[in-house]
This record gives sequence, structure tokens and C-alpha cells, in this order.
Amino acid sequence: MLAMGAALLHASAACAQTPPKPVTTPATPAVVSSDTTGTGLVPVGYGTLRQDAIAIPLQLPGVLVKLTPLEESVILTLSPDSYRAFRELAESKRPAITRLASQHGLLRGSLWHVSFYGLAPDARFSPLELTITVAGRDYRPVEILPLSTGFGEQRLQPRETQTALYLFDDALDINQPLVVSLGSDRNESWNTKLKTIEQERVLIRSRARAAVARP
Repeated sequence: MLAMGAALLHASAACAQTPPKPVTTPATPAVVSSDTTGTGLVPVGYGTLRQDAIAIPLQLPGVLVKLTPLEESVILTLSPDSYRAFRELAESKRPAITRLASQHGLLRGSLWHVSFYGLAPDARFSPLELTITVAGRDYRPVEILPLSTGFGEQRLQPRETQTALYLFDDALDINQPLVVSLGSDRNESWNTKLKTIEQERVLIRSRARAAVARP
């Protein structure tokens, strides 16, 4: 089970987020690849989805939680600025993520961005209780890498946000329907979101082809 203690507090001090760099749409479109199974990659710079389209929300007493998978094939469907922000965030923590994955015998792990937003004074949250269920198997985070100072206090004030990167087992397949649960709430909307993501991939391929065809 994950050790949160001193390691969590040390990581939270060292892992504050930095503002994303300005985003530019690539002048030359990338090669379009098949993505009907969710395993290929669509070109960079043609997505239009907002983060909420791929984020899974959970409503707890006094806390709003949002989970966003950072799988490349998923975040490429976001608008360019959102894609770059998530991509640069993951890459900035890549050495720590690689080290933690290796410690747990993972090839790369399934990486998620999780935010906790305060809706009431002194709202409490329990980051370790988050569970993702796929095909009847429950997955708990093997490691949590805090991104904001104070994450380890597990307490929020109104309009305060605490964020972290969650590392799950390699076997967690985001291309299947899944259920996310934390405390008294659970969310089964991922299957619907997968359809939205696949529809956007089709549109991205169309936009990329149109850009290549333009004189």
C-alpha cells in the first residue's frame, strides 16, 4: 500500500505546477494514423475538446473531484492549449514517474491527473481511497505524486484546489468501460466519454486531411 507520510510531504514541496508554455498549432500537419481501437495517435494540434469532456467528476461532501487520464491517445483530442499543458506537466515529472513505476515493477503505469476542489470550509478528502474498477477488477493508486503545496494535509477551503498525479497499474485499460469511486460517490460515465473521444478522433483526422489538401 502506498506510503503517504514523509515522502508525500517532501514530494509536495518539490512538485509545484509551472504555467504551461504558449501553444502554437503545428504549421505542417503530422501523419494521420488509424485510431479506431484507441491505440493509434491522431495528429497534434487539431483537437477541440475541453477538459471536462474527458474528465470524470465525483461529488463528495464539500469537495469536487475530477480525474483526467493522461494517456496520449486521449489528451490529443483536447484543444491544443489543454493538450500542451497536460503533456508538458507529465513530461516535467517523467523522471519521478519512471522511477516510481520501476519500483513497483511497472512498464510505464497508467497516469492520471486528479484535482480536489473545495466547496466548503475545512472540507476533508482521502486521496488514497480512490478506486477505478475495470472488468470487475479494482485498481488503487500505487503511487501519488503531489503537484500542489499542502496536498498532504488533505483539507480544503472554499475555492481552494489541490492536485496530484496518480500512478496506477499497467493493466488498467482506459479503452474499456470503467467505474470510478471515492467515498460515497461513484461515476460510470467513462463509456459515454469514450464515444465522445472516438468521435473527436474521426473529426481530427478529417481536419488534418483538409489541412494537407489546402493549396
